[in-house]
Amino acid sequence: SSTTTTMTSYPSSPTRKFHRQSSAATTTAAGTASGAAASSSTTDVPSASTYTTRTPSSLITLATCNLNQWALDFDGNVQRILTSCRIAKDQHASYRLGPELEICGYGCEDHFLEQDTFDHCWESLIQLLEEGASDGLLCDFGMPVLHAGVRYNCRVICYNRRVLLIRPKTAMADNGNYREGRYFTAYRAPTSNYSLVDNEKHLLPTNFASRFGQRDVPFGLHHITCADG
Repeated sequence: SSTTTTMTSYPSSPTRKFHRQSSAATTTAAGTASGAAASSSTTDVPSASTYTTRTPSSLITLATCNLNQWALDFDGNVQRILTSCRIAKDQHASYRLGPELEICGYGCEDHFLEQDTFDHCWESLIQLLEEGASDGLLCDFGMPVLHAGVRYNCRVICYNRRVLLIRPKTAMADNGNYREGRYFTAYRAPTSNYSLVDNEKHLLPTNFASRFGQRDVPFGLHHITCADG
């Protein structure tokens, strides 16, 4: 088996300051730029309270990996995922992105139609979290999820042994050698019931909830905002 990890560092953006200007200050700035004289009463700098400062974030190290995963080799797939997470941590990565359907393997074909495949994926995810894959590392795992009786190809985002978000795929690959539409449904966000748009939840399996004390998780088209902005 092989594990390839790519590390990318993104520099932080410069500090940005935004402030509210009064009409007098705006007029003064325009007049000064054109060479007009400005009186002292209209050239005062806005007070500090009118500024909103955004502190630049630290460098972010992103770990991506191309793993030699095999269909339905749950034990082997888990070990290769754990290895990639360890490498990401050794490289001081903050975010680890794995391949599509990495937990069960992409080529399961009609095994995606079996309930056992979904059950074994959740058992594998439990093992990953229990062995510390997501401890101090934002992990983006690929696995199928059965939600409200519908099969979805999903990204399961975890941090510190907690599932933060399940993000389903919205466009299936159905050309050439790909037949994703045979096994999965393209996700469409609710439109008729606006209360579901931001509040749709996936009920986590009982064995997962009993181990980690988490009953449900947001499901749908969302984004995650980190503490450093």
